[in-house]
Amino acid sequence: MSVLAVRSIDSDLLIRDLRHMDARAATDLADWLVHLELEGKADRTLYGYMRYIAGLLHEHPDKAIEEWVAFARELGADYIQLSSALHPDEADVPPEAMLDPVANTLDLRAPFTRARAARVAAAVKETGVAIADLGYFDNMLHEDAAIRRTKHDFMLRVFDAAVLLGAPAVCGFVGRNQKLSMDENLVDFETSFIPLLKEAKARGLQYRIEQCPMPGWTVRDAFHDNLGYTPGTWMALHRICERHGVGDQLRIHYDPSHAILMGQDTRSLFQVLADAGYAFLIAGFHVKGQVIDAKGLATWGYGGQTVERGDWVGGKPSPRPADQGNAWKKQTVLCEHELPGTARHDPLAYLQNRTVDWLDHQLAARELLALDPATTPLIVEHEYGPARVQDKAALLPILKGSIAFVRAIDRAAAAMHALQHEVLPAQGIPVQGVGRQAYRS
Repeated sequence: MSVLAVRSIDSDLLIRDLRHMDARAATDLADWLVHLELEGKADRTLYGYMRYIAGLLHEHPDKAIEEWVAFARELGADYIQLSSALHPDEADVPPEAMLDPVANTLDLRAPFTRARAARVAAAVKETGVAIADLGYFDNMLHEDAAIRRTKHDFMLRVFDAAVLLGAPAVCGFVGRNQKLSMDENLVDFETSFIPLLKEAKARGLQYRIEQCPMPGWTVRDAFHDNLGYTPGTWMALHRICERHGVGDQLRIHYDPSHAILMGQDTRSLFQVLADAGYAFLIAGFHVKGQVIDAKGLATWGYGGQTVERGDWVGGKPSPRPADQGNAWKKQTVLCEHELPGTARHDPLAYLQNRTVDWLDHQLAARELLALDPATTPLIVEHEYGPARVQDKAALLPILKGSIAFVRAIDRAAAAMHALQHEVLPAQGIPVQGVGRQAYRS
């Protein structure tokens, strides 16, 4: 339906065509207009701006991807993870209630056509920065059936985009149905999520679960709001998948920051998988750290702040999104995300599982997992708040330094692994020392 606006201007009745405000791009107009000098401009001029910008947004939805891969080339990155998300006007969680902004570089409000895919492919070819996988991070087991349907439909669009872009996998969450127990969520997963994995299989894709427990997704007491948060549930989910012929579709996109949040260390976690015959489950990495606040941990323990967070007002959940965001105090009172390389070297904290031991992380991956380190991208995920600057020129050296750190640590781990597992044994030379051991931290 066309939309006509009737406004009174200088005592004249003006009728203008505002169909552009009903378009998919309309909610992005404000983001563009803030960059323009609008003070003192006539309504006619503003109207012209909006009509023109709406057309540009409609014609160039993938400009953001082109800019992102060009920036990635400046950073010296080999790959990017291309993320998509429901637009804020479609999402059930308001931006103000989120801990971290949702990346929506891949805009799927309009159909992702072969022509759009060709444009992205041209940018990839020009920059030499490949797409490792696609990401869409949402609660796929939402208790509201209509909301769940919206999320599943969007996930299928992400799957289709992945195929057109030649990406091997989509990374995301499982989520949790808040009306059910965790055991009941396994049944819900089998009923509701397995069909998504069958769609992934039909397209030749993997679905890789990031294991963040997402404690701030609800203002209630639940901490583990993503069923795929730990090796025990990964294995349980995979057994369900095997029963339905989609075992090869379910994999884990491991992020060590979440292990630190839950008191785990990477080596022990990988050892659990290896001991149980599930070393193959981890197929990708988010390289993001976590630094535990010893005082916050002493005050609240693992599980974070449980009362007086500010997400409840007058004994009821607050309807204000900004208040709902306080649910993330379950996490933020005891830790802060680390951009790799920005936290101080702290051997005692490594042994206490209070920050990521990056060198041993890369050694353990080589020693215990069934993957090829040479072909497994390390996706640096930047969620360190104080360094999340919006000025691209200021951000460049921060990210470039972090990427250089990750690359150097990985090369050091590769050299150590080759010496200790190939070169020295081949010559009968013993390896010195003990090293980190699983289950002893």
